[in-house]
Amino acid sequence: MKKRILYVEDDPNLAFATKDNLEQYEYEIVHAGDGVEALEFFGKEHYDICVLDVMLPKMDGFSLAEKIRDSDSQVPILFLTARALQEDKIKGLRLGGDDYITKPFSIEELKLRIDVFLRRSKSDQPAPIKVDKSKIGHYTFDFQKLTLSLNGSSQNLTFREAEVLKFLAERPDQVIKREELLKAIWGDDDYFMGRSLDVFISRLRKYLSGDPDIRIDNVHGVGFRMRWS
Repeated sequence: MKKRILYVEDDPNLAFATKDNLEQYEYEIVHAGDGVEALEFFGKEHYDICVLDVMLPKMDGFSLAEKIRDSDSQVPILFLTARALQEDKIKGLRLGGDDYITKPFSIEELKLRIDVFLRRSKSDQPAPIKVDKSKIGHYTFDFQKLTLSLNGSSQNLTFREAEVLKFLAERPDQVIKREELLKAIWGDDDYFMGRSLDVFISRLRKYLSGDPDIRIDNVHGVGFRMRWS
């Protein structure tokens, strides 16, 4: 079955070229020209990933992402942005986005980013502990369902949040280098640097705050270490 992508772009020439090229890779592309139309499409069909331009008429990509997250906490969201400001990229991630790509981009680059989300596992490194449905402190982490549960209450995770949590949870008490984490999850240790990764770590800390024994520590100048008792 073809993977269905909601692609939202208001530039008709760019939209036509991008849609045409992506369809060569056997994706089903549903194109919307503005945020309102995109939200209407999203409410009617299931999508495997949403690719959203940030600058859109009627409803911008950030507002659209918020509304998508209100109804679906797990569908991957990839932002397309011509904005160079790091703060704009961070804002998109804080609103629940999983990744971003800066215009201009090549179709090959966009396809690679999309494929990251359409694969369930991206790390070929052996893991000392296998975490699919497992205990993390007092929490139950179900990777397949993308949920984190405590005392009968469940937190839905985005694809990216679950990937980062899985990588850390499979390596308790180990110091994980920042570049190792980036490369394992995103396949690149260059483009997604600094505060971008920290957004995902902060979100996970918030979700895990119900168990005070769980910690995701910053190891200064190196990376992170997750531990629990």
